[in-house]
Amino acid sequence: MTNDAINPLHYKTGDIECIDAIQAQLSPAEWRGYLRGQIAKYNWRLGLKDSAEQDANKLLWYAMMLAGKDPRDTNR
Repeated sequence: MTNDAINPLHYKTGDIECIDAIQAQLSPAEWRGYLRGQIAKYNWRLGLKDSAEQDANKLLWYAMMLAGKDPRDTNR
């Protein structure tokens, strides 16, 4: 496992990743709402915080999840 700014190693401790635990707690509609909220957050602050590129990549990461394409899956 490599560390990256979009999905850092501290989200991957234990047997399950944080994002998977969040999804497991939510209904499909709640999950979509969560992802849309994350996309809105990173779009809102795009260019206002440390790195616009990093925020754009996080926005894209969540958008891929919303589209049903897990960005952690290298087979896609």
